[in-house]
Amino acid sequence: MKKKLHIVFAALFTAVILTACGEDSELTRFRKSIDSFCTRISEIDSSINHIDAESEEATTELLSYLDDLDNTFRTFAELDFPAEFDYLENLADESSEYMTEAVKNYHQAYGGDEYDESTAEYAKQNYSRAYKRIQIIISFLHGEEPTDPDLTIEYQTE
Repeated sequence: MKKKLHIVFAALFTAVILTACGEDSELTRFRKSIDSFCTRISEIDSSINHIDAESEEATTELLSYLDDLDNTFRTFAELDFPAEFDYLENLADESSEYMTEAVKNYHQAYGGDEYDESTAEYAKQNYSRAYKRIQIIISFLHGEEPTDPDLTIEYQTE
């Protein structure tokens, strides 16, 4: 899971670095928002990876960071995408919904008296779905067509 996150963050960071002279302010604000999103996700990822698993507070810390992650994804979904990227807003909304479901289930899996493996697995699947949508968004923002066998792209002609 760590490697996947690092790949996602590298892609997100690369997308943010792409800037152009003479952009309109809406696109500039959007790119700054994407940059903030990527930075925050990277910070949360780093914090999660530095949790001492042997600590008595490990579960509490993890769940707190996951709550932060959920809030960050919600904020991302609330972004107003510029007209040329409007078609990606639905994916941003879906990524947030999947992250919310993941975090809710991580709380259930770790929050009880005993660890619930099946709920944690369901949470992990939703977590992956959320990040997959972010990867797709970043690919399109790069001007690339994602190469995912589960993705169907429909082109509209004018």
